[in-house]
Parts: sequence; C-alpha cells; structure tokens
Amino acid sequence: MSPTNRTVVVTGIGATTPLGGDAASTWEGLIAGKSGVKPLEQEWAAEQAVRIAAPVAVEPSEVIPRPQARRLDRSAQFALIAAKEAWADAGFTEKAGDDASIDPERLGAVIASGIGGVTTLLDQYDVLKEKGVRRVSPHTVPMLMPNSPSANVGLLVGARAGVHTPVSACASGAEAIGYAIEMIRTGRADVVVAGGTEAAIHPLPIAAFGNMMAMSKNNDDPQGASRPYDVARDGFVLGEGAGVLVLESAEHAAKRGARVYAEAVGQGVSSDAHDIVQPEPEGRGIAHALQNLLERTDLNAAEIVHVNAHATSTPAGDVAELKALRKVFGDDADHMAVSATKSMTGHLLGGAGGVESVATILALYHRIAPPTINVENLDPEAEAAADIVRGEARKLPVEGRIAALNDSFGFGGHNVVLAFRTV
Repeated sequence: MSPTNRTVVVTGIGATTPLGGDAASTWEGLIAGKSGVKPLEQEWAAEQAVRIAAPVAVEPSEVIPRPQARRLDRSAQFALIAAKEAWADAGFTEKAGDDASIDPERLGAVIASGIGGVTTLLDQYDVLKEKGVRRVSPHTVPMLMPNSPSANVGLLVGARAGVHTPVSACASGAEAIGYAIEMIRTGRADVVVAGGTEAAIHPLPIAAFGNMMAMSKNNDDPQGASRPYDVARDGFVLGEGAGVLVLESAEHAAKRGARVYAEAVGQGVSSDAHDIVQPEPEGRGIAHALQNLLERTDLNAAEIVHVNAHATSTPAGDVAELKALRKVFGDDADHMAVSATKSMTGHLLGGAGGVESVATILALYHRIAPPTINVENLDPEAEAAADIVRGEARKLPVEGRIAALNDSFGFGGHNVVLAFRTV
C-alpha cells in the first residue's frame, strides 16, 4: 500500500465527561440513557436566564496533582486526563522515546478546543481588576492559549511529528481527528493522539449563549432540557469535558500487536457560506461534506448502519442535518440508526467531536447504538427523514463489516463528518 493511502485504525480511547470520568463509565451512561445535566449551584448562576449545565462527573482535582493543575486551564486538564487514558488504553506504557514501540519523530498530537482557555482569561482579568497587576498569574498566557491542551498532550506523550490545534467552533474536535487521520495517511506520522476538549461553564459564555437564544431555559427540568428532535426543543445545554483517540497506521498497530477498536475511514469537510451562526436550513453544506467523504474514501452507503448526529437540540439545526442525510443517501438512510448523544452529555462545543467519536467507535465495537433521550413528541420532519434511536439503546447488525458516521458542525458554517468502520 502506498504511503499516501495508508489504513488508519483506532487503538486507544479516553474521555472525561458529564457521564463519567473515563471512557468506560461514559459509555455505560450513554447506553443506560443517563443525563449528565444538573442545576448550576454557583452563586453567579442565580442571576442567569440559563441556570443549568452538564459539568464533568469527576473533577480534575481528583485526578491531577494540585501543583500541576495550577498551571493548566480546565480545558487542558480535561485533555490530559482523556489523553492519559487513551495512551494507556492503546498499550503504551511510557512516553515516546522511553517506550521502544513508538518513535517520537513519528508521533503527533492534534487536540482542539472551540474557545480555549476562556476561564483562565476571564478569571485572571478579574484578578487584575480586583487585586492589581502583581497578582496576575505568570502562567496566564500558556494557560489561556487555544493550543495549550494540544501542547500539553504533546509534552505528555513526547510528540515530535507535529502538534496542532484546529479551531472551528463546535466542529473543532472532529476536525482535529480528521487532521490526525490525514497525518497518518500521508506518511507524516505513524501514531497521532487526537480529540477535543472544552471548559466553558462560566458566567460570560452562559450569559452570551443565553442572550443569543441558543440555549435551553428549561431550568425546572435539567435532565429533560436537552431534547433533540422533540417538537418542544428550545436550544442546547452547555457541557464540558474531553474525548481523545489514539490513531495509528494499521501496519504500525499490527507490528506491535495492538488491539484495534475500528478503522478510521476518513473525513468529509465543507463550509456553508450562509451565516456566522445560523445553519443553512436545507443542509446543503452538510450534504456537501457527506459527498466529500464518499468521494475521498472507499466507504459505501450500504455499510453505514449508525450515525452519531450533531443534533444539539436547536429548532433549525437538528432537521437540517437529517435532510442532508436523506439527500445524500436516499433510501439507504432508512437503515441508519441515528443517535443524538448530546441529549445526555449536553453540548461540549469543541470537545463534542472528540467525545462523540469515542461514542461512535464504541457503538461499532459493541454493535449497539446509544439512545436519544427526552424525545416525548418527535418532530414530524425528523420522523420523516431518519430512523431516530429513541428511549433505549438499539442493537446493530451482529455480522459483517459495518460503518458509522460522527457529524460535527460549528458556528461559521464549519461541517465535518468522520467515518469509522469495524475491522
């Protein structure tokens, strides 16, 4: 096989999410239809129109030593926790150079964040105003940089083939994984640690999203607030956390006898050129991304049995995505079980593509699709366009090679579709 068309596989997964502090507990929560949304208990939340969110189930302070945590923004803390899990899950015991099975010059890291170190930036500005110049932390700049999570993960594993940070709003995590696939496929690296992270549960982002009318204000029913495809959906619920994969060339994985979760088939990318915030209502840009995926890979529609949809629980976006699936795949869309896991995790913004890729890969590995919860009255447009997995998990075909998609879209009209396949 030519070095510009290498098969890429997933050999490690890691996560810290509103459903659990690792990938296993997150997956268990997803299959059980558990919601991670809670009332905000901070004092500042009382004056907000939106008083709910989906915080991580396990605080980083329980995992990361305090001296190290003080030098890391919360987004980088999440990324390190997920990356450490994924790295160990892939079978690596030391950083590159110390572990003989991986050459640091052939190892990369691509960790994305849609907003970056926003909590550090805002908190240190408060310190500046209230306590003066000399009290501002000297670690502020390396903490708030959007590339801080990726840089710190690169340092953790000893990556020297390149450390990158795509920023494309809520498509960032998926774009990071797509970039990593291309790094391996084109021969730049043999192994890449990739994913997304976000930590934006803070008064300013919540006030801003709330004033945009983008977030649910169903404060009286936190666990029922994120309700993709329901006729009463009224916006997303903000979540936090990270999802990270270890991607590897098939040859490299086979050489070291690694366990393989799935093949990372490739990505499809497009942009809407429609509006800075609103999705293109007919899903044309999304359809273009899907077509791009099919043209760039050997994937065929008959293989695709599952879609982890972007589905944030907004009135326009949820249906536009389903229209695109129907437009591209036609009747083949009938056998695609569509899950909207944001109904349980909330929307992790730049971390969504990472966490939802973990969910998509585990759905293939275990051959079961997570449910979409809180769909009490299914939107007729959604019902006509797709087969929504509602209420409880659904088994996927137990025989043969099957594939699944993970869709991620972001403000600015960014569209990224990732495809994974059983091996």
